[in-house]
Amino acid sequence: MARESMDFDVLIVGAGPAGLSAAIRLAQVAQQAHKTLQIAVLEKGSEVGAHILSGAVLEPRALNELIPDWRNLDAPIHTPATRDEFVLLTEKKSFRLPTPPPMKNHGNYLISLGLLCRWLARQAENQGIHIFPGFAATEILYEGNAVCGVATGDKGVKKNGEHSALYQPGIELRAKQTFFAEGCRGYLTQQLFERFSLRQGVDPQTYGLGIKELWEVPEAVHRAGAVLHTIGWPLDAKTYGGSFVYHLENRKVALGFVVGLDYENPYLNPYEEFQRFKTHPAIAPLLKDGKRLAYGARTLNEGGFQSIPKLSFPGGLILGCGAGFLNVPKIKGIHNAMKSGMIAAEAVLPLLEQAGSQECLEYRRQCETSWIWKELYQARNIRPALRWGLWPGLAYSALDAYLFRGHAPWTLHHTITDSGSLKKAAACRKLVYPKHDGHLSFDLPASVYLANIEHPEDQPCHLLLKNATVPVQVNLPEYAAPETRYCPAGVYEMIDHGGQPQLQINSPNCVHCKACDIKDPTQNIVWTPPEGGSGPQYEMM
Repeated sequence: MARESMDFDVLIVGAGPAGLSAAIRLAQVAQQAHKTLQIAVLEKGSEVGAHILSGAVLEPRALNELIPDWRNLDAPIHTPATRDEFVLLTEKKSFRLPTPPPMKNHGNYLISLGLLCRWLARQAENQGIHIFPGFAATEILYEGNAVCGVATGDKGVKKNGEHSALYQPGIELRAKQTFFAEGCRGYLTQQLFERFSLRQGVDPQTYGLGIKELWEVPEAVHRAGAVLHTIGWPLDAKTYGGSFVYHLENRKVALGFVVGLDYENPYLNPYEEFQRFKTHPAIAPLLKDGKRLAYGARTLNEGGFQSIPKLSFPGGLILGCGAGFLNVPKIKGIHNAMKSGMIAAEAVLPLLEQAGSQECLEYRRQCETSWIWKELYQARNIRPALRWGLWPGLAYSALDAYLFRGHAPWTLHHTITDSGSLKKAAACRKLVYPKHDGHLSFDLPASVYLANIEHPEDQPCHLLLKNATVPVQVNLPEYAAPETRYCPAGVYEMIDHGGQPQLQINSPNCVHCKACDIKDPTQNIVWTPPEGGSGPQYEMM
């Protein structure tokens, strides 16, 4: 059965803040130029927002530029940040520290990014933009050496490769320009990096794994607008990470834990570190009479300025977190993602009248003169300094923020990938985590249930092994099977098979966090998109 084909002026892969902002801005500038554009947004989640997970504190700078009257359009932005706390935790105590300038949130808002994306999608549709949820882009289409669109994956394929009665072939969506806004570690974006050597001459990207829960807490302990960030316990001083606790409206609290995926000890389990964190005397009273509502996880780019790739290639651009525009000291990337989408829209418009798939070099030039570049440049040394450990990193961060104000006459670099940072198990201390109490800390199956995953059991496994023997012959004896711990959804399980160890991949558990694609020490695991619509079904994450 042949694939159908659809043609557009601009195709956007990913309905996150970058992709949706690009679509809206394209419609705006086209209208100002008295042009009519066919714009489409492709989203692998079952609906816009289903795969969106972020803290999140919104700096409204880009939104103010994109939709100045958002306050009158029922935007889901209701809780201004009212109080900032930055706290160092030890095992039993907490010590309040001065809040670093980048982490001060006056003028910002506590939001659900998923709800914001759903609202942005409605604004886009009101401008005639086509949004296609439930379709995963699995293939890049080329004409010569230029990108000319993408194809979506087939639906209704059984685990054995046969077609079911529900089989539908994928669709080719072709465009003069294709924007890749897949978010952190996008499947197609990784292919573009390799095909066009977009990462040549820049530092390796480094990542964090963010694990988040949404709680409803009693009115007595809820403080709408309060923002808390912690460092220290339960992580050791060599491991980068920390927590966030955001008090949203209606007694909702978003809390989570981020662990830098450059950690060294293969016995470390980010999920269990988060569960331990919630038992701390400074955190437990907030949650002890509350109810856990949702759970999820997602990786985030932490490489910053030094790791920004080349952003353009013939026929397309890379936007948002796919390009690594997160500001690590601020712990924010939504505003930069949105701004990058807006810049892409403005830069590409003149090319749409030309024949062929041109390369939009103007996009990077405009990014470099925008506040994205200035902001990331000033923040560039904080994350690499924290590789030295907690105390040297904090000392340097204070020096950089207060004395140099981001303009130190040097740039620190990332020199190793996150997969390459893992030490052999024999050189590390085995970590033993406490039992879950079922009130503050929970076992993994109970948490994965709250991710509300929909995944047809009979579809092919989307987590591919380059070499099926590596997990047992290399990862298990040398690294103590780290994939069984760094995955926050219990996807990877080492089982006994006839007296021999065997890696079992529970792909229906996958929450699309991409940690396996990043942290596997042999880079043997490749995350690919499952059937469109599969995965978590987040509502307020």
